[in-house]
Amino acid sequence: MFGLGTPELVVIFAIAFIFFGGKKLPEIGSGLGKAIGSFKRGLDDVEDAGLDIKKNLPGVREVTSVKEKVDKARNISKVLSD
Repeated sequence: MFGLGTPELVVIFAIAFIFFGGKKLPEIGSGLGKAIGSFKRGLDDVEDAGLDIKKNLPGVREVTSVKEKVDKARNISKVLSD
């Protein structure tokens, strides 16, 4: 987890406890969790939209099938040369 060990996390939580207090930490944690979840959902939506655009562009299917055939031919040539 970002190269942080247990001692580092304890120090970070202690500083956060001192700075924000015990009553605010659950609210901050909840808000941070919701923000991270929303960010991940947004990234997934953007990725899905990008895949949809790629699939709907003219010629993409044809290029993809040609690429797959070339990859298969490369694999066959590697097997035959070994």
